[in-house]
Amino acid sequence: MAKKLKQLAIYGKGGIGKSTTTSNLSAALSEMGYRVMQFGCDPKSDSTNTLRDGKYIPTVLDTIRERSGVNSRDVIFQGFNGIYCVEAGGPAPGVGCAGRGIITAVELFKQQRIFEELDLDVVIYDVLGDVVCGGFAMPIREGIAEHVFTVSSSDFMSIYASNNLFKGISKYSHSGGALLGGVIANSMGPPYSREIIDDFVAQTKTRVVEYIPRSITVTQSELLGKTTIEAAPGSAQAEVYRSLAKKIAGHTDSRTPSPLETTALREWAGKWGDYLLEMEQGKVSSPGAAI
Repeated sequence: MAKKLKQLAIYGKGGIGKSTTTSNLSAALSEMGYRVMQFGCDPKSDSTNTLRDGKYIPTVLDTIRERSGVNSRDVIFQGFNGIYCVEAGGPAPGVGCAGRGIITAVELFKQQRIFEELDLDVVIYDVLGDVVCGGFAMPIREGIAEHVFTVSSSDFMSIYASNNLFKGISKYSHSGGALLGGVIANSMGPPYSREIIDDFVAQTKTRVVEYIPRSITVTQSELLGKTTIEAAPGSAQAEVYRSLAKKIAGHTDSRTPSPLETTALREWAGKWGDYLLEMEQGKVSSPGAAI
């Protein structure tokens, strides 16, 4: 019997560390012996850079624009530990839908059955989560990705983007769309950052898959054009990414989240804002005591 391909989508607000997390996840899964493809779906086309020593690769859309009759292998490049790297790309600036690259690339790969040809175990779509519409919603809407994870810090705009993602998942969940695997809490610093994330997942009936601390090791590794798994394999941060990879490799139970309405989200955030001010003024000391 043919093995089952596991397709995941990782969303997150731009600049939140989504691609950093995804690349380290890919690297850790490859260490575990899985045949992995990382599918960059951001028009910036920089998802796979740290898997290839900081080097950019030609995108699917750019290659199609330059020639006709593109073969999938023309746009697939290997990186660290044999990971297959793809960048969907986007339209020329100011022209067309930014999600068009995802739609075009996915259709091309499906037609040419490239996942089967490469005998992949895991495909990870790294998707911009600031907007969940058009092509960016495709991995959810079409059920291409079986499990969706969101990378979020404790900052409000990151949580706001995650809540919007939950709305998209909830909308399409009854028509074969992907379900939510959970939240990857990234850039965890002061104790209250974890408390905020924990409260948010409780409010939305979701869960935290892994807490990833803020670390200078990540910055150092990326300045070298590498993942932490490659540049600092013995570091504590690399072990956190390996822990995440083990959890996601074994993950099977994804669910429909319960997103907050915008007004409720604002009220919730306002309570935390008041609490942090009181904490700064020394009026409260234990995280979440006033919430």
